[in-house]
Amino acid sequence: MITKNTSIIEVLRSIPQSREVFIKHGMSCVGCMGAVMETIENGARLHGINVEVLVKELNDTILKK
Repeated sequence: MITKNTSIIEVLRSIPQSREVFIKHGMSCVGCMGAVMETIENGARLHGINVEVLVKELNDTILKK
């Protein structure tokens, strides 16, 4: 299960289709260095995204997998 404390890169590596969720929310920096160092919560905050909604959608992606 993904939490707000999970690193962005960990999610991208384990669930490649999560990239589409990040991009949908305006986090097109999934290929930048920030993805390596940031948690989902920090990335969401920097982009003005509701972290709870983002985490839910990422976890929904796991269920579809």
